[in-house]
Amino acid sequence: MGKGKKSRQIIAPLILWCAALSMFGCDLSGVSDAPVLISGSTMGTSYGIKLSELPAGVIQEELHKDIDKTLERINDQMSTYQQDSELSRFNRFAGRDWFDVSPETAQVVRESLLVSLKSGGAFDVTVGPLVNLWSFGPQQRERAVPSAGEIKERLANIGYQHLKVRTTPPALQKLVDGLEVDLSAIAKGFAVDQVAELLIQRGVKGFLVEIGGETRTHGTKANSSPWTVGIELPTDDQRRVQEVVKLDDRALATSGDYRNFFMEDGKRYSHTIDPRTGRPVEHRLASVSVIAEHCMVADAWATALMVLGPEKGYEIAVGQDLAVLFVIRDKSGFSRRPTPAFNKIIATQEKSG
Repeated sequence: MGKGKKSRQIIAPLILWCAALSMFGCDLSGVSDAPVLISGSTMGTSYGIKLSELPAGVIQEELHKDIDKTLERINDQMSTYQQDSELSRFNRFAGRDWFDVSPETAQVVRESLLVSLKSGGAFDVTVGPLVNLWSFGPQQRERAVPSAGEIKERLANIGYQHLKVRTTPPALQKLVDGLEVDLSAIAKGFAVDQVAELLIQRGVKGFLVEIGGETRTHGTKANSSPWTVGIELPTDDQRRVQEVVKLDDRALATSGDYRNFFMEDGKRYSHTIDPRTGRPVEHRLASVSVIAEHCMVADAWATALMVLGPEKGYEIAVGQDLAVLFVIRDKSGFSRRPTPAFNKIIATQEKSG
């Protein structure tokens, strides 16, 4: 394909914390409703945590340090940007022997393979070489459409069925040369869950944890009202809330094609790569928001359904009894298509007031 005029647009999925407070419906005007705020950077994005209150004996600065240590440990295990991470070392490993990893990495890979099976390969953590080929990965290169030959070459070393995982002792195994693993579509969700578990262990009764837009809540705010999260309208040029959801001890993850893409010859190429074709998705689905008990699960399924598209994705989501909101581009702008499980959650919220 000829290389015509290109434009480059990347909007990082970074939530400005002050704006997020308003987006999530947090009223800071009353002292009784003012949560404890903890924020920082991780995984190439930002994180924000709101606590209803600090438990007795828990010092905020020490809790903040423990949260950062938890996130640093996950980066050391699963980052593809850190050359000395567990995952980066596995990706460079040329043998077919079992490669020892941490229990956490094995857990995330195991969940990844489960979603791969249930989604028919739409979710595939071995897709990293294709993501890099399309200039959306850690390897710095000019954004341009690769040739059909380049795509075919990368596809030969991709496929979740070529990756094995065991939990006792925890290890990964490659069944083909050149196989690489990229957990970026599930690791943020796992990190949210790990921070949530840390807060529960420390006795925090109510919190909201958000990393790069992936969110999980527990308990209520200080005034006993539920935590609320805004689902963003998938527009390129502005940030607007489409729908507000009350998260009751649940997690929410969203995947879309509106924050990271490039244009070439007037055509839009999304960062969401279909591992079955080796190319960016081209359907009308603009975003997918998944509500689940654990953020890791919501994160992975949001990506899988984004790859599958509005028809097949909806069919599988209903079959798996997933609570999902599909936002689809149409002639009038956008239309919403919730699954029955999503509607059930909303209806329950409306009844409770």
